[in-house]
Order: sequence, then structure tokens, then C-alpha cells
Amino acid sequence: MFVGAINGGLFIIVALFGLVYVMFIRPQQARQKAQRETSDTISPGDEVLTVGGIYGIVQELDEEGDLIVEISEGIHVRVARRAVATVVKPEEEEEEDHADDDEPAHDDVVDEHDADEAGATSPDTNPPPA
Repeated sequence: MFVGAINGGLFIIVALFGLVYVMFIRPQQARQKAQRETSDTISPGDEVLTVGGIYGIVQELDEEGDLIVEISEGIHVRVARRAVATVVKPEEEEEEDHADDDEPAHDDVVDEHDADEAGATSPDTNPPPA
């Protein structure tokens, strides 16, 4: 009688550990692997975003493996590889991605608020003639 209860309790504990592994540990390992791959493939000329929120262009790799990043014209900083959050895609690729969207760009859409500011009034706001 107690053997069945122990086996059932053991099964629940093992199932919970399996669930925790699948839901938390495995995705975290995948993120860490992706971050390592990104860090290893950084080369001069890449635009990067640091974990501190600074954008810059990699100029060179120093002898210790850190990056020399130009954050503004003539301003270079030394950044640890692990401080790079992501490599930013060039703007050309981003523009091509937006051209493929079916939705119009925000500039092409005129909402009621913009129309009201331009001097046009919507028919709902005009009072009926007396």
C-alpha cells in the first residue's frame, strides 16, 4: 500500500524536474549558446549594441580579445566582448524587410487626429444645421 504512494510521489517529483528543465534550463542554455556565437563572430565593421545601450561600430580587436568600438566620430572605447548585447543589422536590410510588409508605413496612414489638425473636420463633430 505504501509502495504505490511512494512510487506515485516519486513520479510527480521526477515529472516536475523534467518540466522545470524543459521550461527554464534548456531555453536559457540556448540563449547562452546564441550569445556566445554572436560574440565569437563579431568582426571589424560590425555595428554593435552594448548591454549599456551604447551603439557603435567595431574598429578593431585588441590583443586581449576586447573590442575597440567607435561610438562617435573620433571617439573610441574599449568594450569587453561579453558586454555586447547584439550585432545590429545594417539599415539596408531593415528597409528591405519593411518593403515586404503588407501594411502601409505609418507615414502613409492619416488618422482622424491628423485630419483635424490639418483643418478638416469629421462629419461626426459638425452640429446639424438649424
